[in-house]
Amino acid sequence: MENNTREHFVAVQKNGDGDLTAFKTSAGRVLDYNQALNEVESGTIAGANVFKAKGGSLRIRGDADGDPSNNLDQLPIFE
Repeated sequence: MENNTREHFVAVQKNGDGDLTAFKTSAGRVLDYNQALNEVESGTIAGANVFKAKGGSLRIRGDADGDPSNNLDQLPIFE
């Protein structure tokens, strides 16, 4: 599947600590963290990948492309 046909994240929600908790996709779907993690792993979502953090938990991060403006932390916040 081409990147331009797959959904990508366009906005995020964060908790009080600034951790990402939910994502809005380019198709307007809202995914909680675990749903988003599963969809990134399965290849449904473009522009992000899953990595194993310290302690062994799986986390989502944006693909490294040298453009800090599209890092997941820099996406707009949605209600």
